[in-house]
Amino acid sequence: MNIKKYMELVKFSHTIFSIPFILIAMVVAANGWFGWKLLLLGILAAVSARNFAMAVNRYVDRDIDIKNPRTKERVSVTGEVSENEMKLFILANALIFVGVAYMINDLAFKLSIPVLIILGGYSYFKRFSEFAHIVLGVSLGLAPIAGAIAVTGTIPCWSVFLAFGVIFWVAGFDVLYSLQDMEFDKEEGLHSIPAKIGEKGALFISKMFHIFAVVFWALFTAYAHLGFFAWLAVIFAAAMLYYEQKLVDRDFKNIPKAFFDVNGYLGIIFLILIIIDRMVK
Repeated sequence: MNIKKYMELVKFSHTIFSIPFILIAMVVAANGWFGWKLLLLGILAAVSARNFAMAVNRYVDRDIDIKNPRTKERVSVTGEVSENEMKLFILANALIFVGVAYMINDLAFKLSIPVLIILGGYSYFKRFSEFAHIVLGVSLGLAPIAGAIAVTGTIPCWSVFLAFGVIFWVAGFDVLYSLQDMEFDKEEGLHSIPAKIGEKGALFISKMFHIFAVVFWALFTAYAHLGFFAWLAVIFAAAMLYYEQKLVDRDFKNIPKAFFDVNGYLGIIFLILIIIDRMVK
């Protein structure tokens, strides 16, 4: 089994976008350390869920990706990972996710199948709705709610605010990322905000989404009764999103840097500051 080709299939390095926020929720829910067992199960749940979602997306989008110069070399298109291999990979990760949810608690297990349906559904949305960006945000926004459920078996109010922050954060940077495919999406009749309203409108919507993200993260911090370092995390996130927007405004060639580097650091540093906040409480 060639692990490398599967890591390329799902862009494993991008898992950095979702894992910090499930861990943030777990730290806040436990008011500190939540134990090695939950750490392992939480990471397994996040990784298997994302592997499932990305593999479904690659499988469903084969007919689109082969036409797009930016995506025609993906392993799902070139045949390096066959259709049957993708199907088995999707099934394996779905089973891992459900099994991990069962080991966490009853609520996590009951919600595991609905979560998989949402994760798999994203791949179809851009074929008929510009809301695909929001649906992608929801897919990653489920992570902090799942983190709270893992620790408490409930869905506290603050976890919903944290989730909405993630939803608008992801939707905002996905709108920026889709600027690369704006003309292709128009030609193929695919739905995206840039294809629908153009560059200027998409940039404005992305900025609004990121403002909403910061507002919801501030609400999360307030409702979870967090301290100075948590507020510092919100301020840092706002600064990073401002920088991300400026990078793309300056030149669309900066989109990969804005997408991968800025957002990757945002999640990691947000997590570190939340951990510090709970350590000095």
